[in-house]
Amino acid sequence: MAKQLLLIRHAKSDWGDLSLKDFDRPLNARGYTNAPQMGERLFNKNIIPHAIVSSPALRAITTARLIADKLDIAPEKIIQNPLVYHASEIDLLAVVNHFDNALNLIALFGHNPGISEFANYLCNADIYSLPTCGMVLIAFDTNNWAEVSGNTGQLKWIDYPKNTAQNP
Repeated sequence: MAKQLLLIRHAKSDWGDLSLKDFDRPLNARGYTNAPQMGERLFNKNIIPHAIVSSPALRAITTARLIADKLDIAPEKIIQNPLVYHASEIDLLAVVNHFDNALNLIALFGHNPGISEFANYLCNADIYSLPTCGMVLIAFDTNNWAEVSGNTGQLKWIDYPKNTAQNP
């Protein structure tokens, strides 16, 4: 079966406490609203990942948990991978290339600019900057995550909180 990768940028974060390290920044009120809404959109499209992998940064893992809740995925099933935190497209590719081939649809929660650059790299998309809590679904005509590389994916859709069209 072909592989599908759902790239998700963390929801809007709070910059109110400048004493916090970047890694420890929480979501702001809009982030806490947008993430469950995007989870509902995934649920309504019947897009339920077989696995969720997230940066362990607070804003990313919180986004992953809020979306997982709407998909009825237990929070303890979320895999936190420190390599995803502020990763480049090559770092993210290394993470994806090591995914379990038994899993066909995986959601990866991360940060910009890496997530946008990675989407562009995988399917020759033209995404300048994926909005916060934005999602990109990419399909690959392979059964092996290790074969995923530059321009091997097909962009299926992009969605983000302010998108009123809500792609099919």
